[in-house]
Amino acid sequence: MKQALEPTADAAWVLNDDGCDPLRESDRETRFTVSNGFLGARASHAVNRSFRRLVSPNSYVAGLFDTPDTDRPVPERVFAPDWLDVRIGLAGGPLVHHFGQGPSHPLTLDMRRGLALAECRLVEGAAVSVRLGLLRFVSLSRRSLGLQLLHLEVDQGATDITLEASFEGGDHDLISERLETEFGLWRTHHSGKRLAMAAAVALRIDGQDLPPTALAPLKWSWTWRARPGQVVCLERIVTVARSDGPDQDPGAIVRKELSDARRSGWRSVMEQHETAWANRWSCSDVEVEGDAAAQKAIRFAVYHLNSAANPDDPRVSIGARGLTGADYRGHVFWDTEIFLLPFYILTWPEAARSLLMYRFHTLDGARAKAAERGWRGAFYAWESTDTGLEATPEQAVGPDRQIIDILTGAQEQHISADVAYAVWQYWQATGDDEFLVAAGAEILLETGRFWASRAQPEADGLHHIRGVIGPDEYHEAIDDNAFTNVMARWNIRRALEVAAMLGERWPAEWTILCRRLDLDEADLGHWTGVAETMATGLDPDTGLFEQFTGYFDLEDVDLSAYAGRSVPMDVVLGRERTQRSQVIKQADVVALLALLPEEFAGETGATNFRYYEPRCGHGSSLSTAMHGLVAARLGDVEMALDYFHRTAAIDLADTKVAIGGGIHIAAQGGLWLMTVFGFAGLSLRSDGIGLAPHLPASWLSLGFGLQWRGRSLAVRIDQTNQKLDVSLESGQPMIITIYGQPHSLSLDQALVTDIKRPRQSDDRSR
Repeated sequence: MKQALEPTADAAWVLNDDGCDPLRESDRETRFTVSNGFLGARASHAVNRSFRRLVSPNSYVAGLFDTPDTDRPVPERVFAPDWLDVRIGLAGGPLVHHFGQGPSHPLTLDMRRGLALAECRLVEGAAVSVRLGLLRFVSLSRRSLGLQLLHLEVDQGATDITLEASFEGGDHDLISERLETEFGLWRTHHSGKRLAMAAAVALRIDGQDLPPTALAPLKWSWTWRARPGQVVCLERIVTVARSDGPDQDPGAIVRKELSDARRSGWRSVMEQHETAWANRWSCSDVEVEGDAAAQKAIRFAVYHLNSAANPDDPRVSIGARGLTGADYRGHVFWDTEIFLLPFYILTWPEAARSLLMYRFHTLDGARAKAAERGWRGAFYAWESTDTGLEATPEQAVGPDRQIIDILTGAQEQHISADVAYAVWQYWQATGDDEFLVAAGAEILLETGRFWASRAQPEADGLHHIRGVIGPDEYHEAIDDNAFTNVMARWNIRRALEVAAMLGERWPAEWTILCRRLDLDEADLGHWTGVAETMATGLDPDTGLFEQFTGYFDLEDVDLSAYAGRSVPMDVVLGRERTQRSQVIKQADVVALLALLPEEFAGETGATNFRYYEPRCGHGSSLSTAMHGLVAARLGDVEMALDYFHRTAAIDLADTKVAIGGGIHIAAQGGLWLMTVFGFAGLSLRSDGIGLAPHLPASWLSLGFGLQWRGRSLAVRIDQTNQKLDVSLESGQPMIITIYGQPHSLSLDQALVTDIKRPRQSDDRSR
């Protein structure tokens, strides 16, 4: 067992933390979380501040939602019982954590192997001293499985020691239906979901099994005489299953899974898990040479992205904090489609398909939301859980401790276009016609129908969308937000395109779909007119998109005067003044530039970026990545690199952004976007992919893999020798476009070409 607790030797693959700061303990728990898209286990301190419990992480199960019985109920993901609880003590009380010189409680995240390691020392004065090594993971190969190992060595002392392993904390959010020695079954209070867990626990002393001295439901206890040099090993395998209806029996699933795992043993479970991680890394690793901090940051990002998805469950998606914390109640936002889906589409298309099928399964909830407001089509929930019904709270406590109304659920309507954008990007990159015909086309058509209903004609001959919130959430109830309107127009046009495609390529399926959706040529004609007359806010003379009607008339606040602030700008200025100013919470027009660069002709992309970049206060963790992506595409790579490291610091540095509530998973997706779509200049085209690399000066090389319509590609950008090398590792020949010039790529014909040197940073863009 001791060998299993040794981390990967290469420092680029491990994250270490040797500190012990109680004020930052929740941040460490988040950072070192292990998850697999179904199970998540936070890395709580091996000995908590009560000095009693060895392991006490919060445990999460994807899709385990319930709605509390309150005056204003909001669905939330409930906690699962903590299957990692361990306590060690003597007859007179618990052993306590020794805080001596040097590292007091080192934690290690072995990203290559997908597991967390911890060490500590427990003492009782000068009489007893033991050293502990701990390991935990949740299996990437069999997502219902979790494993915990504990390796204890007695340094000194001969005394009776008691070790207790148990499940804790399941009674608050769940109702117990059955508890047995190795099995538990719970149900939610209101949603009708059930959770089953089973466990096999063994303790060995110097290689010999020790039977438990006491047993209770999901609790095992051993007492033995310790002596110096003694080695004690605890092994715990847990299996977990969730059911969403009364016709499913999660108990039978976990019992069978546990029987299989027990028969194969923890070493086999671990080998399968490590193999699954090796396969994931072979498809998704990003290699940066010359910038160790950037390499660690992008590995950390890819680790958490790979940990967050479950391609086997199309009924769940990824919440804003994944399975790493409780913030946002586990709710799903536009983060998934805009910041995460590109990674999965191009490295793990099976996971991308499953995430989009979640949006298909929640389409009825989106239709109901639109109908409630008198519109047609599908208006997706801004905050979504398992049903697709709107889950945004109505009120919250603001930074000034005042109660404020939350309007995003009603007004942040671009979510429907965001979902459509991800559907189209997935189909474009995978060529998955089966998905398009069975699910994707319906999403595109129903979201297109929503926008055609939502935009209204006015006397100026244009269609307007009034009373919305754009990505910049500092300004509410605004008219003709550029991001919303241009994305809506794009959405309608893609709906018309898919309608024509289905009619030509799959006429029978198109006829059935039209009949089911009550869709006819008159509808499509109306949509065409709406798209052609959509108000966009574009000033043809300046090339600037006005963020929303009246934005240019607002107070222009110089944000440089507030450099070094530790709170968001709406706290500095107050909500009312912020709403009367041009201060932006996060990328809005810049986000539009990132998603639809074709909407910005000639130099207008740079013009808009130069205008809006200095007006953004970056009050959201989503913002810096979008700015970095656009800066890299425009060739300002040093500004982009600054945004890259600022984004990495959100979860990796102990800065003003607290991460105790979970990893900012969209920021992690943003790091990958900046790297691949920004510095490598990736673009998705109808005839293949394009690359236009511009690396930071400190990056000697950049390498990554891609999946494209059944093909696997390897890309390496060598800045030292100014070369780009693209090889096709599997699949049919294709076209790849480099700086606008097409090239052929096949299995026996790799592409090696020159790259352009990036231009120097342009101070005007600041």
